[in-house]
Amino acid sequence: NIGGIVLAVFGGFFVGFGSRYADGCTSGHAISGLAHLQKPSLLTVIGFFIGGLTMTWLILPLIF
Repeated sequence: NIGGIVLAVFGGFFVGFGSRYADGCTSGHAISGLAHLQKPSLLTVIGFFIGGLTMTWLILPLIF
């Protein structure tokens, strides 16, 4: 479902932005959500890792 994927991407962006804006971190979101065994939190954490690896391996070398 393409609509679900788009919502997940925007949701992940807003969670990351909101946690940084509030002087928090995505790790706190991951720990709290995973401690409650929440499936959406697991998917979000996987998205954080994929985004971080993509930035580190693909985008950052193109910038520098």
